[in-house]
Amino acid sequence: MKLYLESSVFNFVFADDTPEKREITKIFFESKSFEFELFVSDVVYDELSKTKEPKRSALLGLLSKYPLTTLVADEETIGLAKEYIKEGLVPEKYLNDAVHIAIAVVNKLDAVASWNMEHIVKMKTIIGINQINSKKGYKQIMIITPEGI
Repeated sequence: MKLYLESSVFNFVFADDTPEKREITKIFFESKSFEFELFVSDVVYDELSKTKEPKRSALLGLLSKYPLTTLVADEETIGLAKEYIKEGLVPEKYLNDAVHIAIAVVNKLDAVASWNMEHIVKMKTIIGINQINSKKGYKQIMIITPEGI
């Protein structure tokens, strides 16, 4: 399976304020991540690069620790992300959240892993995104937390 890792997955490895999610995420990276072909994007690198030190170095180090294929947000991806926003599935202010999903969809990945329960791992979002994907000729995408993997 081809799995896209959204930025929040990396952040939760260091989330001391949510120890349960931190431990689930660490278990994912230590034992389950090897079951998948893992993908990130230039958007993930950009978001993680904006965190403050020393966390930034730890996050970027985590990216280099695993075999990740990096995808790029292109015109098709941005267009699809804007469609998700136009349909009210992701607020316009959170374009990157829509872009994460669109990158996975355009590149024919199987699933998106995220801890973003507000805009990404949400029933309304998942159903709506898959409806748009079907209308536009893209395949369905699973959106799940690392806990559900």
